[in-house]
Amino acid sequence: MDVILLENLGKLGGIGDRAKVKAGYGRNYLVPQGKAVFATEKNLAEFELRRADLEAAAATKLAEATARGAKLAEIGSVTISAIAGDEGKLFGSVGTRELEDAINAAGGDISKSEINLPEGALRHVGEYSIEVQLHTDVTESIAVVVEAE
Repeated sequence: MDVILLENLGKLGGIGDRAKVKAGYGRNYLVPQGKAVFATEKNLAEFELRRADLEAAAATKLAEATARGAKLAEIGSVTISAIAGDEGKLFGSVGTRELEDAINAAGGDISKSEINLPEGALRHVGEYSIEVQLHTDVTESIAVVVEAE
C-alpha cells in the first residue's frame, strides 16, 4: 500500500514522501491518526495545495520540541525515592509514570509516551540515563537517581 506522509515519521520519511507500508499499518494507524493519506492522484493534488501549511506546522512542532529539550537539559537530573531491600532491589519498580511525575515536578514538560525505557522499568537502586524523545529529530538524555527510602 502506498501512502503520502503528512508529517516526518522516523524511518518512513518526511513530509510529502511516498512510502510503501503494510496495509494494516496504513489503514489502522497512519491514516486514522492523520499522519498519512492514501496515495491517489486526488490526494496528491490536495497535498500539493496544503504542502506549505504542513511544512510550517512541522517547523513549529520542531521549534517547540527544541525548546522543551532545552528545559530538560537545564534540569539535568532527578531523584526518585522508593522502598528497597537490603541488596538494593526495589519493592516494585520505577516506571514511566513515576519518571513523568518526577521530571514534570522538576520543571520539565513531558508525557509518559515520550520516555524510552528499552530495558523496562527500573528495579534497582542506582543512577540511570533515560532517553526522552520529544520529536523524531529531538532526543534528550536525563539522569535519574533511584535511592532507597
